[in-house]
Amino acid sequence: VQLVESGGGLVQAGGSLRLSCAGSGSTFSINTMNWFRQAPGKQRELVAGMTSGGATNYADTVKGRFTCSRDNAKRMMFLQMNSLKPEDTAVYFCSVFVVAEGRRYWGQGTQVTVSS
Repeated sequence: VQLVESGGGLVQAGGSLRLSCAGSGSTFSINTMNWFRQAPGKQRELVAGMTSGGATNYADTVKGRFTCSRDNAKRMMFLQMNSLKPEDTAVYFCSVFVVAEGRRYWGQGTQVTVSS
């Protein structure tokens, strides 16, 4: 499984960004996908997740502002981020836990910087 994120960048507070994650491998469509983020000096944290059936969950800090979606046919996952805040600044990672293999895969990350 390979994951490649894109769409990060610099945006002013209140702005929006849309992150994309391109996946490969036959297991993409049958596993829960997640977005994590890691700010400087902080632990990596779970931001959002989406099951293969479309159920989503979000961290309280992003609920109502971020929306996760996926296109299994294209092996893509997206994170629409609205009303961005400076505290959303972090490297964002796409991730999947492949149950059949008992391991988690990570993308290389994409930087999101929100200026005040």
